[in-house]
Amino acid sequence: MERYFEDYQKRRLTERVDIMTAIDILKSQGYDHDELIAELTKVFFVDLDTYNEIVLVDRDSGERAA
Repeated sequence: MERYFEDYQKRRLTERVDIMTAIDILKSQGYDHDELIAELTKVFFVDLDTYNEIVLVDRDSGERAA
């Protein structure tokens, strides 16, 4: 996802479904969990509270499955 935008060009990523879709796309492209937020914020203004809620739920469900 080697794209860099000026701040005025960035779209807002605030809806849960949109953030989850972006995460799924990055994961399908091979990005590691630790790289997700860095890649997302290169392209979007991300609602960090919503992002953290999604990541927390994802990590909790991953730990339970293990």
